[in-house]
Amino acid sequence: MTLLIVIIALGVAALVAVASAAAAYRVRRTADDRVADAVQRLASGMHDTIRELTDAVEHSEPAQPAERFAPELAATLDVDEVAERALEAAAAVPGVDAAMLQADGPGGPFVRSSVGLSPEEEARVALRAPEHDNLRAVGVALRYRIDDAAGESAVLRSGVVVPLRAEGATIGSLGAWTRSSGRELTEAAVDQLERLALRAGPALENARRYAEARALADLDALTGLHNRRYFHETLAREVARAARYRRRLALIVIDLDDFKAVNDRVGHLAGDGVLAEAAERLRSVMRSADVACRVGGDEFAVILPESGAEDAELLAGRIARAIAARPIAGAGTLRLSAGVAELGDGDRPDDLFERADSALYRAKELGKGRTIGA
Repeated sequence: MTLLIVIIALGVAALVAVASAAAAYRVRRTADDRVADAVQRLASGMHDTIRELTDAVEHSEPAQPAERFAPELAATLDVDEVAERALEAAAAVPGVDAAMLQADGPGGPFVRSSVGLSPEEEARVALRAPEHDNLRAVGVALRYRIDDAAGESAVLRSGVVVPLRAEGATIGSLGAWTRSSGRELTEAAVDQLERLALRAGPALENARRYAEARALADLDALTGLHNRRYFHETLAREVARAARYRRRLALIVIDLDDFKAVNDRVGHLAGDGVLAEAAERLRSVMRSADVACRVGGDEFAVILPESGAEDAELLAGRIARAIAARPIAGAGTLRLSAGVAELGDGDRPDDLFERADSALYRAKELGKGRTIGA
């Protein structure tokens, strides 16, 4: 029954990934090629995980944490959840008092998490297993000066670091540590940690690829900003969060003035280049917490968490100045109109968007090149 539930969960996750790839195809073919490749690799990895999972469920001993947690590792495509479950399984191995997991992707580290370690200890034992096909584990013994360790009966004493592998490559390490001064981790414990790492490596790699596919599907291929679907999902999430914690939330909706005339003059291909440059200038003045999206042809929106209408108006002004700062090849100097709204009591996501959008249309009616508050 457990196996059936896990396989169903994996199937649902695969369908979500395929749906994300389909969304990317409707945005831009170049993005679709990347998403399709990521999803194909993800699906292949998931099939391998199902085969491993079947073997683990049929042949495992329930008392061993590595096998007991294997179905949970394979049942999620969230990187943090995979790491959390792997650490929970490692901490359940007899003799283990703390554990740490680190994993890398093509772009660098994508997860680093621990259980039972202080930040200082985490920095001290952030060890990596060296790359070697036949490496099983690295044993580590920590030695302290008598005066430094006096009174510290709970300091880390020893541990092992086992490699995390996926598709034949080492992608990270799982370290397990004991605070006992009287014993090191047993051979049986190392064996369980090794089997856990064999499950955790592919699960982490699958989760990383899924996150990569989702990120690509959430982007507008032309401008590199988030797309319309991501905008509405994020706006709904931020409205719910602001309402729950009584925080402020503001929204800017922006339209490039007379952009149709630019397209008519230089053609749609060159017009795409103008949009990409305008988006880059918009991005250059954004705060790290702001979420910029392309929601239409030449229409953009910016979600401002923890901000009010006055903050949104200031940012809209900075965006307008950045876009008009110098001519854009083929378009000359561009101006924009913007509408600003702040979340009110009882507002739904659509209410906030419609008020900002209505303010934008009023800015257009009043002569363009200005920002109007709802």
